Amino acid sequence: MSTNATGCADERQRLCRRAPWAVSTNAMGGGERGAMGGVRRQGGAGSGTPNRLGRRGFIGLGGVSAAALLLGTGTVGAGRAKAAGPMPGYPFSLGVASGDPLPDSVVLWTRLAPEPLAEDGLGGMPARKVVVRYEVATDERFREVVARGEAAAVPELAHSVHIDARGLRPGREYFYRFRAGSETSPVGRTRTAPAEDARVGDLRFAFVSCQHYEEGYFSAYRHLLADDPDLVAHCGDYIYESPSGLAVRPRTHVVGEPYDLRAYRLRYAQYKTDPDLQRAHVQLPWIFTYDDHEVDNNWAGPISEFYPEVSIEEFLLRRTQAFQAYYEHLPLRPSRQPRGTEIPLYRRFRYGNLATFQVLDGRQYRDPQLPCADPMDCEGRTDPDRTMLGSQQERWLLDGLRRSRSTWNVLVQQVPFTQLDELEGDGFRFGKDNWNYFPAARQKIVDVLAERPSLNGIVIGGEIHRHLAADIKRDADYADPAAPAVASEFVATSVASGGNGNPSSAWVSRIMRENPHIPYAHERRGYVRCEIRQDQWRTDFQVLPYVTTADSPVETGASFVVEAGRPGLQPA
Repeated sequence: MSTNATGCADERQRLCRRAPWAVSTNAMGGGERGAMGGVRRQGGAGSGTPNRLGRRGFIGLGGVSAAALLLGTGTVGAGRAKAAGPMPGYPFSLGVASGDPLPDSVVLWTRLAPEPLAEDGLGGMPARKVVVRYEVATDERFREVVARGEAAAVPELAHSVHIDARGLRPGREYFYRFRAGSETSPVGRTRTAPAEDARVGDLRFAFVSCQHYEEGYFSAYRHLLADDPDLVAHCGDYIYESPSGLAVRPRTHVVGEPYDLRAYRLRYAQYKTDPDLQRAHVQLPWIFTYDDHEVDNNWAGPISEFYPEVSIEEFLLRRTQAFQAYYEHLPLRPSRQPRGTEIPLYRRFRYGNLATFQVLDGRQYRDPQLPCADPMDCEGRTDPDRTMLGSQQERWLLDGLRRSRSTWNVLVQQVPFTQLDELEGDGFRFGKDNWNYFPAARQKIVDVLAERPSLNGIVIGGEIHRHLAADIKRDADYADPAAPAVASEFVATSVASGGNGNPSSAWVSRIMRENPHIPYAHERRGYVRCEIRQDQWRTDFQVLPYVTTADSPVETGASFVVEAGRPGLQPA
């Protein structure tokens, strides 16, 4: 993509005129595949958790220049790693994980961390490369090993390992493990996607969102794991950078709000010590996108929530280090490793002819929030060029939908998509951080779904800490309860964020009154499970009555079905 003399990419010329940044927006989407690349150094460990990172901190990162960070040229070759000697402790304290399944491969992850909460963020590991060996087998006892190899765990990536295990068979269960020195990891279980041309009869998956460690236990994962889905989708807020403001906090972060790589590493390490989260990673393959709290509350593109007090330069430094920690702690392909200030995250996954999952990045390329109290009197809100996804990702999505031959087409993203009026009585009030402040961009997607009812569009997301089921309509049709639906949306409440929640929520009551296209909303914690068949989609909203202790039971709050070829929610 070309840039002008100021360094602004074409698609962001409007924003360049509003603020003095120079950010490239290279194409980063496409099918989910990529070869192992070099190790990218994205900055030093930092010197603590200051309230602000000044310019001196920006240009003085250990071992890497600011220019290298911004241009993505701060690399370090993996070289030849040494075989691991005795570990200073059991190195697999953060468990193992798998993700981004394809018909012939899946990503396998671990991070060596004998002291996961060591103050320097390096997990108690020495500052040298270590050989990690892996095996993949068709059985849990590894009598039939189908793949094995080794990789270098390097300190520049916090001794994390991302194996793109290839040559596997479609739609098969596999088991995997790692070895470092004389130590062996827990045995993980995963599953490849079906062949892209396979006729698939059914798929069970679950999705989750928003897990604030200080505000509750991650007990939802224990119940999710008992459901034994084929796949888990995380819609964002895997960690929270900010401390809890709740009076009841059953757990405490070990480090304050992160501004540097050291502190972000500690935040992820602490979250990944949760036993229910760890077991769900061991047993199930996942796909991920992020929302705001993996970096900072309500960020948009290169803009902090506190811009201009926090400069573009300063926020991009923080975002770069947050992206690196995100990559280091999740089973993402090496091709998804951050590149300078950006991370190439949007991608798609096909499950035969049954479903295509379009995993979206609704943060990195979006336009800034608008300073409007009244959305109906808000200059710029209806600007046809205002973007949530950026022009390249938007084209990638719309082209992918137009070409899709799957029975169901799922948008995996972060925030509510449907019209969501939060004002009692006349007028409207929309949340500024969701699609309601990007109506033209939303309508482009709705138009494609309306043109091809056979796409059977489903949007999933989270962010609002409430379960929600909604019909999606053309913007002009929301005022008419009889107007037909174009697609359906399911929003997952939080795993833990917000504490126990409120079953008598005034917000929920108001939403139900003001939005007749929303037949269900609920403000407890939980997750969502889905069963997809060729003729029907079923969603069950799973509810936990409390999360401030770790022993919560689960119940189904509501269930809905969507029939293939007939858009719109129906009670199950």
